[in-house]
Amino acid sequence: MASKVHMQGPVYLIENVKGQLTAKTEALEILSAIKQPMVVVAIVGFYRTGKSYLMNKLAGKNKGFSLGSTVQSHTKGIWMWCVPHPQKSDHTLVLLDTEGLGDVEKGDNQNDCWIFALAVLLSSTFVYNSMGAINQQALDQLHYVTELTDRIRTRSSPDQNELEDSDEFVSFFPDFMWTLRDFSLELKVNGEPISADEYLENSLKLIHGKRPTALNLPRLCIRKFFPKKKCFVFERPAHGKKLGQLESLQEQDLDSDFVEQVAEFCSYVFSCSKVKTLSGGIKVNGPRLKGLVITYVNTISTGGLPCMENAILALSQTENAAAVQKAIAHYDQQMSQMLKLPTETLQELLDLHRTIEKEATKIFMENSFKDVDQVFLTQLGAELETKQGYFYKKNQQASSDHCLTLIQDIFGPLEKDVKMGVYSKPGGYCSFNKKIQELKKKYYQAPRKGIQAEETLQKYLQSKEDVIDAILCTDQALTQRERQIEVERVKVEAAKNTAKIKEDIQQKNEQLLQEKEKIYWERMQQLTEKMKKEQAQMMEEQQRATEHKLQEQARQLNERFQQENRRLQDEIKILNEREASRKCVVS
Repeated sequence: MASKVHMQGPVYLIENVKGQLTAKTEALEILSAIKQPMVVVAIVGFYRTGKSYLMNKLAGKNKGFSLGSTVQSHTKGIWMWCVPHPQKSDHTLVLLDTEGLGDVEKGDNQNDCWIFALAVLLSSTFVYNSMGAINQQALDQLHYVTELTDRIRTRSSPDQNELEDSDEFVSFFPDFMWTLRDFSLELKVNGEPISADEYLENSLKLIHGKRPTALNLPRLCIRKFFPKKKCFVFERPAHGKKLGQLESLQEQDLDSDFVEQVAEFCSYVFSCSKVKTLSGGIKVNGPRLKGLVITYVNTISTGGLPCMENAILALSQTENAAAVQKAIAHYDQQMSQMLKLPTETLQELLDLHRTIEKEATKIFMENSFKDVDQVFLTQLGAELETKQGYFYKKNQQASSDHCLTLIQDIFGPLEKDVKMGVYSKPGGYCSFNKKIQELKKKYYQAPRKGIQAEETLQKYLQSKEDVIDAILCTDQALTQRERQIEVERVKVEAAKNTAKIKEDIQQKNEQLLQEKEKIYWERMQQLTEKMKKEQAQMMEEQQRATEHKLQEQARQLNERFQQENRRLQDEIKILNEREASRKCVVS
């Protein structure tokens, strides 16, 4: 399939040269070709912590992302590797490997903050990779998460409240995964074994006492922003110089526990990492991820703050314009295949137009999102109405052309007889008029003349009025009185025919107006159904965010209660010890 891309290795997605971020054309072109939903896994961490090794394993390779074997950071910017998803054939797995945080060669951490923020914005699973245990130092090093509210905006409104805005992060932030490398501690609390996830939860509990705000800020941000958290621990993969040769080592040369832990990590990512989804349940594919990359990088490069709302709106502008063209292309293709000109009746054309117009609108609805004020839907409606007008005129012309050919075939011999003087004799007018009626009957019996049948015939007969008058005047078999009566009859019939043509035109116009109204209400019905689905999706997202917020508040209250309870128990214990001591002294 054209939407599948099999990359042999990673390419630069975002290049970082002296702090200037640039989206790379090659990577963007690759994304443009991938129409499948994308599971996007980004990894961030300090350099020389083994990030790239894990990403290579997710790609099913030993080599790919540069591992580096020295103290110098290898990855600069963000590298991308798109591979077929191992468990979902209709999805693409996108791996993003970021440059190492804390590289002394960069001089300051501003660039690190932006790389961290981009990894969060682009991914559906965000992996933070660090060495050793989760302690205060490790959390302090994760200060980048505390700066996200200063780097990312959810809405474009200038009066937005930062604190309230941060509550919305959970609705679009990725799942958070902390991978601990060279982990040597036993996973136990109070002598009882715990899981890696429980270890993470315990490590994120708030500390009460001196400087609580500064110490707890990374903990609060992780708990508040990320909807789902997971932890994996990895033992040291090998010893000594072998660590610098991981790309070439076979599994049997690595620690067996490490191999098993890596396999468990990969299995979890493959089975549990979700598709990158934007607000409103919009699944991200290659072109959409490309749009996000371009928007975010351009915003950062011009000194702005990436804004989710603006990014989605910018993306919607491009996609909605493409959705209009896709709908129009479907309409044109179906009309060219199914429309047989001329149609017998106007309603036949209108019914076909309405059916295909409904299909085209459905295609637009399926491929569009965030169509503010229905600008693009209105554009589609206007273009389809113009298309209908085009086919209406084309149908008219086809009918007129066919009827003129038919008239020439039927009335042609009569015209020759008139020129030869066949009817220029006594009684000629009566014979001529009788012949006209016979030929009109033959004309009416002919099939598929189309909507211009009557008008074309009447125009033809009107063009022959001089000939008819001449035959009438030269017919010596008719008295003057009979001629006058016949002239009056012809005038009355001509007036009736003219009125009939006008009535026919008026009826066609009324049909067109009624059809326009039908199409409008059908379009509004489709729009209403789409808006109901979008509203339900938004409410579901808001409910999840609210539930997460309430759970976090309940958790904090419970932690305070437990701490207060421990304090009271300690005081009771001290009082009991004092009472026991007093009794001993008295006795």
